[in-house]
Amino acid sequence: MNAYMDNAATTKLSRAAKEAMLPVLGELYGNPSSLHRWGQEASAALESARARVAACLGAEPREIYFTSGGSEADNQAIHSCAMAGARRGKKHIVSTQIEHHAVLHYLHALEEQGFALTLLPVEPETGLIRPEEVEDALRDDTCLVTVMMANNEIGAIQPVAEIGAICKERKVAFHTDAVQAVGHIPVDVRTLHADLLSLAGHKFHGPKGVGALYCRRGVPLLPLLVGGAQERNRRAGTENLPAIVGMAAALEEAAAEMPETSARVAHFRDQLIDGLIGLPHTYLNGGRVHRLPGNVNFCFDGLESESLLLLLDAKGIGASSGSACTSGSLDPSHVLLAIGRSHAVANGSLRLSLSCYTTQAEIDHALREIPGVVKYLRGMSPYWDEIVRGEK
Repeated sequence: MNAYMDNAATTKLSRAAKEAMLPVLGELYGNPSSLHRWGQEASAALESARARVAACLGAEPREIYFTSGGSEADNQAIHSCAMAGARRGKKHIVSTQIEHHAVLHYLHALEEQGFALTLLPVEPETGLIRPEEVEDALRDDTCLVTVMMANNEIGAIQPVAEIGAICKERKVAFHTDAVQAVGHIPVDVRTLHADLLSLAGHKFHGPKGVGALYCRRGVPLLPLLVGGAQERNRRAGTENLPAIVGMAAALEEAAAEMPETSARVAHFRDQLIDGLIGLPHTYLNGGRVHRLPGNVNFCFDGLESESLLLLLDAKGIGASSGSACTSGSLDPSHVLLAIGRSHAVANGSLRLSLSCYTTQAEIDHALREIPGVVKYLRGMSPYWDEIVRGEK
C-alpha cells in the first residue's frame, strides 16, 4: 500500500491539466509574440489562460502576469514595492517570522541594501498573526507589508483580509504569498484588499515551473528579468505556453470542485489528527481552526525527522518534515521555532499534506504505520529514555 502525503511540496498533474497541455505541446507551437498566424493562435491561447486564471481570483486579465513559479512571483512583488518605496524615501518593510524562504531570503537581501525590516512574531501553537500587531508596526516610511495567506508548514490561514484592509486605509502596499492557498480555499483579491498576490501551478495539480503574480491595476510592477517585451514589458522571456495553459485548466477545476474537495480532505485531515494526537509527547503544530483542509503537522519528541521519513518511505508513505525548499537543511524549521517549539522537539517534525486524490485507504494505512514507526524510533533513542526518566 502506497500513500503519497506530500502535496504541500508538489501535486500530481491532473487529467484536466494534461489534456489542456497536449495540443499546445504538439500543435500550438508558435511564439505568442510573433505576428503570423501561428504566433497569433498561440497568443490567443495565452490570453485565454490569463483570463481564466484572473476569473478564478476575482481579478482582471491585465492584472495577471505569468512567472516561473511562486518564488519568482514573491521576489518580483517584493522587489517592485521596495524599489518604488525607496524612490519616495520609504525603506521599511513589515512581514512575519514564518514566511516562506522565497520571501524571507529576499527581505534579508534588501536589509543588506539598507532597508529596515520588521518581522512580527506569531501566536504560540497556532502560528497566527494578529492584525493589530501589523497596524502597530506600520511607520511613516513603510513601503510594503507582506504576509502569507496560508503557511506551507503548519497550514495556518492568516487573517489577510483584515491586514489588507489596514494597509489599504494606511496607503501601504500589501502583498500576500498565496501559493499554499490558491486552489484549496477561496481566494478573491478584492475581498483580500491585496495589491499583489503570488501563486504556483504545481500546488493545485498543475505543472511545475509555472506560476502567476497578480498585481492590482495602478500598482507599479518592475521586471526582474529584462531583455524582451513579453508580459507587457514586466517579465522578459518567451512564455511557457503549455505550462500556462495547464495551470489555468488545473485552477479552474480546483475552483469548481473546491467545496466538495475541501470538505472531504478536511475530514481526512481530522482523522489523522485525532489518530495521532494521543501518542505520548506528541504536539500538533498549528491550531485546529483556521487551518488548510489538507495540512497535518506534528512534532514527536524523542526522535529525528530524517529517520522518521526514511522509515515511513519504506512503509510506502511519502511525507516531509516541512518546506520542500529546506529539505536538505539540518536546522530546525524556523516556523516551528517561531510557534514556540524547542530545537529538540522541532527536530522531530512530520508534515502530512493531502489532496483531492487522497483516499480513505491511504489514511487508514498511515494511521496503522505511523504509531509503530514512532514507537520503534523512540525505543532506539537515548534521548527518549531521558524523557521517560524525567517523568518518574
